Amino acid sequence: MAETIDVGTHAGDDHGHDHHHEETFWSKYVFSTDHKMIGMQYMFTGMFMALIGGFFAYAFRMQLAFPGMDVPFWGIVTPAEYNALITNHGAIMIFWVAMPVLIAAFGNFLIPLMIGCDDMVFPKLNRLSYQIFLLSAVVLLASFVVENGGFGGAWTSYPPLSAKHEYSLTPLGSSLWITAVALEFVAFLIGGINFVTTAMNSRAPGMKLYDIPMVVWMIVVASILFMASVGPLIAGAIMLFMDQNLGTHFFDPNAGGDPILWQHLFWFFGHPEVYVVLLPATGITAEVMCVFARKKLFAYRTVLYTTFGTGVLSFTVWAHHQFIAGIDPRMAHVFTITTLLISIPIAEMMFVYIATLYGGDIRLKTPMLWALAFIAEFLIGGVTGIFLGASGADIYFHDTYFVLAHFHYTFFPIAIIGVYAGVTFWYPKMFGKMMNDTLGKIHFWGTIIPFNCIFIPLFVLGAAGQHRRIHDFTQYPELAQYQDVRVFATVSLVIMLLFQFVFIYNFFMSLRKGKDAGPNPWNSTTLEWTTESPPGHGNWKELPTVYRGPYEYQVPGRDKDFWPQNEPN
Repeated sequence: MAETIDVGTHAGDDHGHDHHHEETFWSKYVFSTDHKMIGMQYMFTGMFMALIGGFFAYAFRMQLAFPGMDVPFWGIVTPAEYNALITNHGAIMIFWVAMPVLIAAFGNFLIPLMIGCDDMVFPKLNRLSYQIFLLSAVVLLASFVVENGGFGGAWTSYPPLSAKHEYSLTPLGSSLWITAVALEFVAFLIGGINFVTTAMNSRAPGMKLYDIPMVVWMIVVASILFMASVGPLIAGAIMLFMDQNLGTHFFDPNAGGDPILWQHLFWFFGHPEVYVVLLPATGITAEVMCVFARKKLFAYRTVLYTTFGTGVLSFTVWAHHQFIAGIDPRMAHVFTITTLLISIPIAEMMFVYIATLYGGDIRLKTPMLWALAFIAEFLIGGVTGIFLGASGADIYFHDTYFVLAHFHYTFFPIAIIGVYAGVTFWYPKMFGKMMNDTLGKIHFWGTIIPFNCIFIPLFVLGAAGQHRRIHDFTQYPELAQYQDVRVFATVSLVIMLLFQFVFIYNFFMSLRKGKDAGPNPWNSTTLEWTTESPPGHGNWKELPTVYRGPYEYQVPGRDKDFWPQNEPN
């Protein structure tokens, strides 16, 4: 349907549904080209993968806390299984949870609704993107059941450990893992083309660039970042696959190859990847905060320019992951400076958000709690990252639990808190029902408190010099003294995981028994709230026209404290 739109002139077109064919189950839920359904497919696939990634974390943390004992629902965790668990926990949570939910699910669901069009520009390409992504998840899951099990060479997959089967001991698992990653990247390349093209070409009449909601901008910039950074890693993945299976030696130092080359290729993608998932989460936070503080986003244009600046800077920091890999100390100084520089725009964004809260009529609904928690927890991740960006300090902290704690204070706010903020905020629009707010708050506190109990102690372990990739710490007397800390962190993880069942119950119970949401339950101003909940096929019977920016709250002289983008003056 979207291919027939005359871009920019579609206001007033008849977008009724009489001309649509009756959809079958397969065409509506499995082979759909509707952007909303594809967004749902990404979201539910991501949530399913999150359950697997969370279970892996439970299994290897239990081994760390109670080494050599049977782990309920798993059994004895052998060293090879431990390696596979930590490898695939990291890979799944980044590539199959954070990216599909934050970019693909929210991007698909929100972009056409928030810019006022009826679908993506290339709906069939959109469907292909999800199908390739689903295939990548199947290939990854298949790697766990082949001979010798899943890949265990860490999510960074450094060669030569990952390049030779006699080192990784997982000949099929490692090849399937790298194939799954490559497929997943192809899927997001295709999806990113759709996001950028749609946002730039299918906006509602009257919507200027500065009228685009911030979360749409953030997803568009994240898509561009991904497309610009992933090429070298796809090439590296092909080279690694050839080293594993075709006898090439790109990364084999004994045959003239260079394992450090992989680190350059991986981190040239890997560090911009942080911002690929961070930007959509910060965009979601901006939307939620404006609605529940009843205020315009402070310094909209500054945030937008900062987003572009952050994207450019993100390509200049990758080598800070290689301070102990033999990098020239003079280059280490350069990358120390660029790494510390990128903390400036990110800190500025966080302070702009705090300024947005100042003087606002703040309403502590569940989505707002998640948005506030995003800022608080991410600031801890940002501040502790300064230690790792400085080459002198990083040499001591490298590969210790300090890095792991910092990483989780960065990624947990992005991949978990950001997702919960978005799901609880747009749930009424997605399903036409309200989630139970009391259960939402129980889930919030049952997640945030244990999360801090898990990872603050790990900063202590890291400062004590404890390495992150050890199967059984009790084998080393000098490391065993902190076993109580490991037990405390593990018990906290189990508590946090148990509280996720509150969310699952609330999610599905509210589908059946939740209060009807109506089109605009939060009294919001952006376009997605101007159509029915959930929106029908084509989104609007008559596509909207835009008259103002996205965050007009408490405008003097108006009866209502919000002024939707599509209401004439």
